[in-house]
Amino acid sequence: MDRVGVGPRALALIIDSLIFVLGACCVLLLISLGSGGEFETTGGPAWGINALFTLLYLAYFIVLEGTSGTTLGKRVLKLKVVKVDGSPIDMRESVIRNVLRFVDGLFSYLVGAILIWTNPNKQRLGDRVANTIVVRNVPAEFDITTPGATAPTERF
Repeated sequence: MDRVGVGPRALALIIDSLIFVLGACCVLLLISLGSGGEFETTGGPAWGINALFTLLYLAYFIVLEGTSGTTLGKRVLKLKVVKVDGSPIDMRESVIRNVLRFVDGLFSYLVGAILIWTNPNKQRLGDRVANTIVVRNVPAEFDITTPGATAPTERF
């Protein structure tokens, strides 16, 4: 299994974050328009909205990775989260690795990057605790490391 380092993982996170921020901006625009343009940016309402979007951001990763092993950003880059033995992750592993994303994300993800760089399995803290890795998602028929795999016979 081809374990993935910091670069592709960071790019997938940027794609996921852009998708989420665009969606959040649309929701905030609708809230603002629905309230006649009056929108609190400080105090209780702002804290509530920030908490809601933080939970939704976390849920985005937990649900997508827990059900398919991938997020939209990872899918674009053909990356997948699996258990160390290569089997699919479930919700338990997804919750563990993504709750710990807040620790890995400290100092603009420097903590996670250092942990990935210093681990032979390229695991951040969330991966280490959940016993997961991020790999290139190569279809089995093209994966020459799979026993019994054959090259495609089609001509281009």
